[in-house]
Amino acid sequence: MSGVGPVEPGEGTHAWETPDAGRTTEAAHTPGPSDARDADALDTDAPTPAARLLRRLARLHAAHRRATSATLAAAVLLAGGGYLYATRPHDTEQATPAPPFPSQVVDVTYLGQVAVPPGTRPHTFAFEVLLGVDSGPPVTVTRVAQPYAGLSLTSAPRAPFGTKAGSVRKVVITMHATECEKVPKDAGLPFIDVTLRNARAIQVHSFILGTRYAHDLSEALQVACSNESRHHQNA
Repeated sequence: MSGVGPVEPGEGTHAWETPDAGRTTEAAHTPGPSDARDADALDTDAPTPAARLLRRLARLHAAHRRATSATLAAAVLLAGGGYLYATRPHDTEQATPAPPFPSQVVDVTYLGQVAVPPGTRPHTFAFEVLLGVDSGPPVTVTRVAQPYAGLSLTSAPRAPFGTKAGSVRKVVITMHATECEKVPKDAGLPFIDVTLRNARAIQVHSFILGTRYAHDLSEALQVACSNESRHHQNA
């Protein structure tokens, strides 16, 4: 052989390519129009019209689901609120005001002294009062009493008796001096105790009947007890 050429790799050997050679090859290549067409052909990620349509439909479906879910949640909240309001116990007693206390609607007015029936035991005297109920449910008088020791009291009508709202009734109070040494010599502001009952409560209320009643009571006690003194002297 007259010349020496490149040594061919033998069996079992590989040709090594240097880094510089690769860079030189890449730098020497200038892209052209055909390369752009090849790149478009190889770009498989570019969406097709059908793919774009599917993506748009998917977005519309997702937006519709979100709107439907929001509407359903609002309906559930409204239904739950209505159920809670319907099943919540309502206090009907607050809508209807409670009736007044009996002492707030009952008034007792003194009318004057009256004669006792013939045959009544000595040392007995009587007065007449007017009892009225202004408003509210009916009121029952369950007891009439007085505070002084040495005096007993009865009423006509006898307790218990009732009076309706807007009406009045006359009550005769009869007193009997049982022990003159215990009765007051001069009653200043005497009163009577009346036990009242209506749908609201039971109350014991003291009614001061005024100066005219105090004068008549003091005079009746003096007459009754002076008669008793004369009775003892004659005995």
